[in-house]
Amino acid sequence: MPSFAIIALVLILARAIAELWLSWLNQNHVRANANEVPTAFRGIVDETTYRRSVAYTLAKGRFGNLASVFDALVLIAVLFSGVLPWIFERLTANFGMSIWAIAGFLFVVGIALSILGLPFAWYAQFKLEERFGFNTTAMRTWILDRVKGFLIAALLGYPLLALILKLIEWTGANWWLWATAVVIAFQLLLLLIAPAVIMPLFNRFTPLPDGVLRDRLFALAQRTNFPTRSIEVMDGSKRSRHSNAFFTGFGRFRKIVLFDTLMAQLTEPELESVLAHEIGHYKKRHVVKLLGVSIAGVFVAFAAIAWLARQQWFYHAFGFEHRTGFAAANTVPALLLFGLLAGTIIFWLGPFINGWSRRFEYEADAFARAAMGEAQSMVHALRKLSEKNLSNLTPHPLYSGFYYSHPTLLERERALR
Repeated sequence: MPSFAIIALVLILARAIAELWLSWLNQNHVRANANEVPTAFRGIVDETTYRRSVAYTLAKGRFGNLASVFDALVLIAVLFSGVLPWIFERLTANFGMSIWAIAGFLFVVGIALSILGLPFAWYAQFKLEERFGFNTTAMRTWILDRVKGFLIAALLGYPLLALILKLIEWTGANWWLWATAVVIAFQLLLLLIAPAVIMPLFNRFTPLPDGVLRDRLFALAQRTNFPTRSIEVMDGSKRSRHSNAFFTGFGRFRKIVLFDTLMAQLTEPELESVLAHEIGHYKKRHVVKLLGVSIAGVFVAFAAIAWLARQQWFYHAFGFEHRTGFAAANTVPALLLFGLLAGTIIFWLGPFINGWSRRFEYEADAFARAAMGEAQSMVHALRKLSEKNLSNLTPHPLYSGFYYSHPTLLERERALR
């Protein structure tokens, strides 16, 4: 086995081992606090709910371990069995080196890998979530969601792949700069059209009815100078009893969205505090900052792909034949292999990315406290959401530091007070 193949194998196994170890730490920590409600949460959550949250956390942990092992085994098999170069050679032999044919290779491999994960997605929805009373998805809805996702990928993703490959032939060695620009433009376009075109394919959005709550939320938007034309309610209960709120889009397409489950769980002041938190993300320019990081990530990714496409050792490590030049067919293996290996690298960046995200959450909470003139509404909302969603109230610090994009309940309460 070539030396880089060994390095890649070690990195994949190291990630899987790290995931299992962190899960083991977290589950042991949860079990150690499982016998009674910890002092810090007495009066916040009753014993029955606490025990259910412990059981839910442990069940998700066991399922996550199984999924991690499966993902690692599939990735190892796909990368080192020789199946990818075999499929690539058969496809090019039968359909030639046309842009649409080799883009089809990338698309088909991506769809095949996503199909392998469907049994886990089904079990998570209809067994795990069902057991704890969260699932409200009908099988027909679940299937339609997958079909719609496939069609959107085919209509948008497949042509984008073909365009990137065409750019390789049009622009030569500098193709990756043009590809970066195209992908960034595509991402920005999606941010604009998704609220109006794509999201309604999956959920129904209705204007928040006239009344005290609507007046209160629009007054908050006006008071905080948050430009929005609409506050809409999304039928999240059609799939789950979990709840959320968010704003999406830019300019005239911007809208505030509240899950119907959230509206059923919180009082008006609590809903206002949640909306103030979401507005805080906008006012603190968190969305722009995250978009900037995403753009930088696209630039680095294509630069890395362009460099790897010129390295014989990279191709030979996974059984591909390396051809000279910048023809699209010569670069396709690098695109595919980078996509398969990127998650293994990004995993180790998780603590830094999530640490940055947690800082944003603290800033948005502080904005909400200032906008509301008090912290109690936000504290009550966070407590209710933790209770209703059976959140893990006692995560291991290393586990939460590695995985959590939001601070824990106690951390947020301390900061708010």
